[in-house]
Amino acid sequence: MPVLVGSCSWTDRTLIACKRFYPKGCSTAEARLRFYATQFPLVEVDSSYYAMPTRANSMLWAERTPAAFAFNIKAFRLFTNHPTAVAMLPVDIQQALGLPPTSRVFYKDVPVDVRNELWRRFHDAIEPLDAAGKLRLVHFQFPPWLTRTAAGHQYVRHCVEMMDGQPVSVEFRNRIWFEAVHTASTLAFERELGVVHTVVDAPQGFSNSVPAVWEATHPKLALVRLHGRNAASWDITNSSASSDRFNYDYSDAELQSLVEPIRRLAHSVLETHVVFNNNMEDQGQRNARRMMELLETGGVLVVTPSDGQVPSSTELEGPLFDA
Repeated sequence: MPVLVGSCSWTDRTLIACKRFYPKGCSTAEARLRFYATQFPLVEVDSSYYAMPTRANSMLWAERTPAAFAFNIKAFRLFTNHPTAVAMLPVDIQQALGLPPTSRVFYKDVPVDVRNELWRRFHDAIEPLDAAGKLRLVHFQFPPWLTRTAAGHQYVRHCVEMMDGQPVSVEFRNRIWFEAVHTASTLAFERELGVVHTVVDAPQGFSNSVPAVWEATHPKLALVRLHGRNAASWDITNSSASSDRFNYDYSDAELQSLVEPIRRLAHSVLETHVVFNNNMEDQGQRNARRMMELLETGGVLVVTPSDGQVPSSTELEGPLFDA
């Protein structure tokens, strides 16, 4: 089954500044996205994690990409229970909360009616991509403090329920979810919810890292996210070094070691996504291009922007996800 390879974002500051990925003269938001879509069939939108996405942007993204292009949207940070600056909320929501823009809130701090309004707006914002057949996943990356407790399970369930049938992928950042004794029950939980399990490649040996568990929990789609293997900066917080967490350039040998696991995973679903989240300069894009080459050499059906093999989500043997 087809494999789509891409990167997380196409507008990172260091990517633009390095001047190695975008051709000369490709200097507007529209030009960059149009060029990116000639290189890869898939992108993960990470800006929607930092601030609520807008319907206007989704409409532009849908218009500026080929019919077969696919988007994964990262869920807004408040929804995944990360601390959120009030300034990142819509102005009228800020006013309703009556808090200083510099203050931070967690999901539990926000009144239920305001939460519900934010969920409604999130759905409205991504609807144009869904209507265009380009929305594949809404990705929920939960924080390390979401642990494998009854409350943790309930919180994940709540997020899935609030997505109201939209496609959801789940990524945990606390290793207890996939410690040997708990792996089977975590996968069973993901299957029960009907969400896509995220296979993670990241530094190991930390409480906020999980092992790569090469399993699919949804019959139609699998997701692999590669964060790099920068162990020196992975667990650093409250330091400028934490910004280097995803500064990592995969070697050919490291990429080659992933080909066979990806091939096996792709045989179990209708579509597999491989997304590079190493984001210093053009690392992710270079690694993604090389991964496409290695996968093709390894006999994997890799979708390229020019081959037209990837259909819209509504054409791939029926909807990828049934609402």
